[in-house]
Amino acid sequence: MNQSLANRLTRLERHLQAENPVLLEVLPTYYKFDKILYRMGLIGRETSLASRISWWPLIAVMGTFSSGKSTFINSFIGEKIQDTGNQAVDDKFTVICQRTSDTTANRTLPGTALDADPRFPFYRISSEIEKVAKGEGKHIESYLQLRTTQQPTIANKIIIDSPGFDADDQRRSTLRITDHIIDLSDLVLVFFDARHPEPGAMQDTLEHLVARTAKRTDASKFLYILNQIDTAAMEDNPEDITGAWQRALAHAGLSSGQFFTIYNEDAAVPIADHTRRARFQAKRDADLARIHARIDEVELHRNYRIVSFIETVAKEIEHDLLPQLQAARQRWRRGVAMIDAGALVLGLAATGGLLSLFGWWPSAAVFSVDWLAAHRIEALAVVLAIGVMFAAVHFWARGMMAKRIAKKLPEDYGEVDLDLKSAFLKGTRWFRSIFLRAPAGWTRRTEARLRTLRDTVAGHIQNLNDRYADPSAKPAPEPDPTPLPEPDPVREPADDKSATDT
Repeated sequence: MNQSLANRLTRLERHLQAENPVLLEVLPTYYKFDKILYRMGLIGRETSLASRISWWPLIAVMGTFSSGKSTFINSFIGEKIQDTGNQAVDDKFTVICQRTSDTTANRTLPGTALDADPRFPFYRISSEIEKVAKGEGKHIESYLQLRTTQQPTIANKIIIDSPGFDADDQRRSTLRITDHIIDLSDLVLVFFDARHPEPGAMQDTLEHLVARTAKRTDASKFLYILNQIDTAAMEDNPEDITGAWQRALAHAGLSSGQFFTIYNEDAAVPIADHTRRARFQAKRDADLARIHARIDEVELHRNYRIVSFIETVAKEIEHDLLPQLQAARQRWRRGVAMIDAGALVLGLAATGGLLSLFGWWPSAAVFSVDWLAAHRIEALAVVLAIGVMFAAVHFWARGMMAKRIAKKLPEDYGEVDLDLKSAFLKGTRWFRSIFLRAPAGWTRRTEARLRTLRDTVAGHIQNLNDRYADPSAKPAPEPDPTPLPEPDPVREPADDKSATDT
């Protein structure tokens, strides 16, 4: 572990000690998992599984331009943090959190404040941008900014407001940040504009958010919100707009999910009909209450997410990564074996030709131990030549086949960007026998350690359940009828002093 990672993990431990000691107990399990990932080559020594997730409650707000994302954020926080308007007013990802200083003015800080601070989930995101868009990593200011507020509604939470997707669909770096945010977030609010519910206006959001998330294992963290539904109050049948919106989502692959229709009272279109206005307000209030309830629960969901994340990665390794590595290694072994067999046949044929050419090849009648004794130097030279030639061809074949197969393997795979290519290449190093079928680092001991880690995760989940629920439904303990002893007046001052000193 390098010093930079050690310092980052130390700061994380200090933060959890002060903010959430329950999660501090989970960190050693992450460190044990790191050792398995290191041995398999899925991560490098300069990183940790604990550094690839967000330990802070994260709420992502995404959607199309002019869908009311910023208005919703301002209303929830209770202060105008984000600019609002019918046109695109901000083309950056804005991270909003509570500030700790006593100054009254809010701050807008550059993207470097996020990229260089390991306490935020965008630590060194510039290097990730550089991977997908060469040269864009140095322009981090064009993608991120940090805004602060003193409002208590956002205490212990981070809200991320995203730019609309219909203007950035060609920017691979923006999509990389979007995927990063989705993976880290505990709650994702996806906004659509009720004024433009047709699929054509929503196609970018449908492609980048809905279609990609419909099959995720954590799909329950997505809330799909049709905002500004008040504009439909003048329609003869406002339910048609909601129906068209839900059909568009279903066409994108989302057959189930949590759907809401809301609008902001301050920016609403006046609804003249009293009955219709009451119906719209009641539906809006009910959906807003449900959305706010999910936001209030984000810290609770954060705890379970972090604990169960180890189980998620363990399943991904066993059921997805391991079969891919085994299949890649089998292709590599088969390719090397075929080249070795061909080289051996050609080598023997060439050796026989040389022996015949120089008159060293004996006839069956004279081929004997005596002949070998008389021509031992020639025989040894032939054996050495065959061995050297075969070894050279074998190691060339190993490297050539490994590079060919590795080209098709990703360096960033799964929810934490595990390096499948590096794990495969680690298993093809010169000192690893071709007869080994298992990928590097995967042994019976590794399987046993992984099972132990999963049992530990189950214990962490039970500890969380004990804090928030009582599945055993045990009755509350009866009060002890024995009266407490009277305090000793002689010891009281000493006890008070001891408590004060502590």
